[in-house]
Amino acid sequence: MSTDFQTARVLLGARLRELRTEAGLNGKDMAGRLGWQRSKVSRLEHGKQTPSHQDLNAWAAAAGQDDAAAELQGRLQGLETQYRTWRRQLANGHRPRQELAVAETARTKTIRGVEVARIPGLFQTADYARHLFTANAEFRRTPRDTDAAVRARIQRQEALYEAGRSFRFLLWEAALYAQVCPKEVMTAQLDRLCGLIGLDTVELGIIPFSAALQRTPAHGFWIYDDRLVTVETINAELWLDDSDSIDLYARAWTWLHESAVYGHSAHRLITRARAQLGLT
Repeated sequence: MSTDFQTARVLLGARLRELRTEAGLNGKDMAGRLGWQRSKVSRLEHGKQTPSHQDLNAWAAAAGQDDAAAELQGRLQGLETQYRTWRRQLANGHRPRQELAVAETARTKTIRGVEVARIPGLFQTADYARHLFTANAEFRRTPRDTDAAVRARIQRQEALYEAGRSFRFLLWEAALYAQVCPKEVMTAQLDRLCGLIGLDTVELGIIPFSAALQRTPAHGFWIYDDRLVTVETINAELWLDDSDSIDLYARAWTWLHESAVYGHSAHRLITRARAQLGLT
């Protein structure tokens, strides 16, 4: 969870506590009015649990300050905009999230990205993407709309061939070896990467296992122009648009960029990984 998100949740909890104390209620009294366990009141006030929209409306009413509900909802909306749980984003399958990615890509001139354990979606073959979507739906227990999600992902890749675009991606060498699909699918995927090297709109760098690093590639992230950073965690996706976060991730990308290899050197690393699969 991001520090910014947690700070904002703590501040929301402090505001809830303020409303309770202004109403002359202790935690036990508030829990009684709401019909909740006292522990829930404590978790919300200390920023250890994210309230629902219904929780905030109920809190304002229990504190006798219905007019504070709109303010509380605004604070929560700010949290949700930045911290988007996968449960909510994938409630109707993967396709809606992929269509959002298509729209975000369409309004972006330059995308810089880092991936440490998988091939970026913009570079994936349909079969590779299909295996990832299938496994992800099983893991998250979300609806399976694999074919529709794959079509949307491939549609997004049309941007790779549009003049004036720039896609600058860094892959940790481990992503070339991660067995997330059958060997024949991975072979085709690595061939696809080799084919992208030299494309006018694409800069593909591989960070070798042996590279000297100023910073380890701890997790993947994407930077859209200089206005947005997206970061995936197991349970949520962060959408960060504040200047401090953008500057920080831009610096991380630059440091990793300096450790990567390109062109023929990158091609050799991909070819070596392909050879390890043992297929012709």
